[in-house]
Amino acid sequence: MAITKKQEERALSADEKELVGMSGVRASRSLTDAELSRLVKRLRTKRDRAKTVAERQRRELRGKARPRGATPAKDDDGSKVKLEVLSAALARLDTETARRAQVKAKALLVANAKKALALKQQAKTAKPPAKTRGPAKVSRGKARVIVENHVPASVRGSVRKQNARVQAKRDSR
Repeated sequence: MAITKKQEERALSADEKELVGMSGVRASRSLTDAELSRLVKRLRTKRDRAKTVAERQRRELRGKARPRGATPAKDDDGSKVKLEVLSAALARLDTETARRAQVKAKALLVANAKKALALKQQAKTAKPPAKTRGPAKVSRGKARVIVENHVPASVRGSVRKQNARVQAKRDSR
């Protein structure tokens, strides 16, 4: 179920509201890489803290742990909402971090390709070897040698079929 702004404001402190506000798409794109990494780190610590509090409250409700604080926990709804909001904000920042890494990787790939192209073009400009004296003959490679096959086609076919049977027998094991 979606969390309303009213629930979000009730669950978060002022500092956490600011962090969640900075995790929006437009706000996170305006941050530098260093600011983004600091924001992710702060938000992750807040999320981890909310997670431990929610787990502790759930244990208190089930009677597995002693109540901590001034009054025993009656429910963990607020902690759950806080955890969900902080997790969603962290997921948005992780998406932005992955997008930036992808953009950097593509830029690096393009730069390396341009560098390789420049090196290739530079290598092509080398002088051709000097011509030697002698007859102007064109080398066209070796002529194709046709080898007469002494094995009749019927024998080749039966050998091929025998190999197929043996392979099928191996495969069926």
